[in-house]
Amino acid sequence: MQYYVYIMSSRTKVLYIGMTNNLARRVYEHKHKLIRGFSANYNTSQLVYYEFFSDVRQAIGRETSIKGWLRSKKKDLIATMNKEWKDLSNTLDVY
Repeated sequence: MQYYVYIMSSRTKVLYIGMTNNLARRVYEHKHKLIRGFSANYNTSQLVYYEFFSDVRQAIGRETSIKGWLRSKKKDLIATMNKEWKDLSNTLDVY
């Protein structure tokens, strides 16, 4: 099984960091505001970064680590994969 750590962004670049075992489904939930809370309130609907792990403990550790970073470090991480902050969700199976 694969586990994903991902970063969603709003148009105003509010960031949401999460972890899931089904990235396509979770992005769909963000885009359609199916889960109440921070992501729905701040409209974080653009997938701007993700990485995958085969061990759930590693994924949880990475998510926790990234959440503790300064915003500038999170932005640098996003730039390693997606300098233009484009929505990467069109590369997933659901879209």
